[in-house]
Amino acid sequence: MRLLGIPASLSAPERRILLLLGAAFFIGQYDMTLLTLALPDVQESFSIAEEELGTMIAIARLGALPAIALALLSDGRGRRRLLVVSLVGLSIFSLATSFAQTANQFIFFQANARLFTTLEEILAVVYALELLPSRHRGWGVGFLAAMGGLGSGLASLLYGLSDYLPGGWRALYVIGGLAIMYVAWLRRSLPESPMFEQQQPGQVKPVFWQPLLELFRHHRLALLALTLIAGMFWFQAVANLNFMSKYLQDSHGYSPSQVSIMFVVAGTFAIFGNVIAGRTSDRVGRRPVLAFGIALNCATFLLFYNTSGWMVPLAWIAALFSFFVVDVMVNAIAGELFPTHCRSTAATLRAIISLVAAAAGLAIEGSLYTALGSHGAALSLMTLSSLLALPAVLFWLRETANIELQ
Repeated sequence: MRLLGIPASLSAPERRILLLLGAAFFIGQYDMTLLTLALPDVQESFSIAEEELGTMIAIARLGALPAIALALLSDGRGRRRLLVVSLVGLSIFSLATSFAQTANQFIFFQANARLFTTLEEILAVVYALELLPSRHRGWGVGFLAAMGGLGSGLASLLYGLSDYLPGGWRALYVIGGLAIMYVAWLRRSLPESPMFEQQQPGQVKPVFWQPLLELFRHHRLALLALTLIAGMFWFQAVANLNFMSKYLQDSHGYSPSQVSIMFVVAGTFAIFGNVIAGRTSDRVGRRPVLAFGIALNCATFLLFYNTSGWMVPLAWIAALFSFFVVDVMVNAIAGELFPTHCRSTAATLRAIISLVAAAAGLAIEGSLYTALGSHGAALSLMTLSSLLALPAVLFWLRETANIELQ
């Protein structure tokens, strides 16, 4: 608890709620990290061609697109029920992934897992923003991301042991699916978001699509800024993250256990980065921290693919650290810019934009690999796209730190 810096001013019920929200982040990121780590094993199991890897991951990630419909339900009916449903769905499809017999089955199960992971994380962030006082909101989002970092660390540790587990990489999905179901059971008594319950009755719109209309009528500039930031950054970031394990093993001769150790070390630094970024942004503002994270991420990914020796792990640690800094800031801003009755919808739109951009990046990576002859060259070129997000951060984005939510 001290490691993650939970403020002493939070009540015991508030701490319990945050831990329940964080536990889902823990398991969700465990599941997400497995796909990155086990990519070489999955490729071998299903005989997937090298140039098709990016497209396969892109299709799986696009499974999150239907989350927008469920987010509309959340803004109209509340957060609590969907927070439980999303965990049950994630558990089912994580378990199903372990039994996939073909590449198409694997993609189908992972696409559905992405749907519920996306919904779960969006609603958890929105709930935390609505629960916490303004002086702790940045920290709260950082705390959830830090819990996700711990989940990634566990996935990294277990992946290093996958050669000794029955079923190899499949056993790791069984472990994750069962753990998610347990968290869903613990969350059965979760109360509704206090800010959602405190809305005036007239603020909750009975029309299903009303939150979308509200966003496009009254919050277009904020939505456009988020679109540019999320699109440009996640276009390159997800491709980089998904090919890290494979690149280390293919280009630098790392063994699965060595990759596991490096991911654990990098994840440890990322955990601190999440909390530090959140606390710092509560003091100096979201915009300067976000701009710093984007610039650092671009520089360190470029270094990772164009260096050797001891600089490789250092660059990877800094790249993962800065990725989570950006992720925390964008999650916080996407929830803080908009009023309660369309907050989940706005956060989901941001996530969908990120997913579509990520899918496009993964698909384009395959074409660039064919043209340039290596994943390192293709990913280095794609990394530069994130710099296009900086003007939107510096000139279009409104500061949201320490403001009272509507």
